[in-house]
Amino acid sequence: MTVRTAVAEDAPFVTEALADTFGSTMMAVHGELLDATGDAAAVAERDGRRVGVITYRRDDAQTWEILSLAATEPGIGAGSALLDWLRAEAIRHRVTVLWLVTTNENLAALRFYQRRGFDLVRVERDAVTRARQLKPSIPLEDDGIPIRHELVLELRL
Repeated sequence: MTVRTAVAEDAPFVTEALADTFGSTMMAVHGELLDATGDAAAVAERDGRRVGVITYRRDDAQTWEILSLAATEPGIGAGSALLDWLRAEAIRHRVTVLWLVTTNENLAALRFYQRRGFDLVRVERDAVTRARQLKPSIPLEDDGIPIRHELVLELRL
């Protein structure tokens, strides 16, 4: 598995991977509608195939927000490799915090990130309920769990 900074030729893959994983490249978070392709991205490759993407934005000199992480071939380590790459890149740029927002029903994301050292630092109650005003296509529930809250996780470097 190799990870590299995304280049212009990766744009169709990034867009397709995000749309397949999240239903769209647009996400409603922090009370705004954002393009999840972000300011920057990295692509994971295995045997010459693109197998995952991570997108992020540089909030300021010391914090970066992870906007999306998508593995097109789950279970082969693409997500972990991408997160490891971003962590190393952040340290190299003297970033002190990586952070992200997920939703209360996304148990797989909560498990994934907490296993890699991220801490739950804030719950934005009913933020997803409000976000539906910006993006009405957000589902009301997943696997019987109402989708209502944004959960902020961070990793101090």
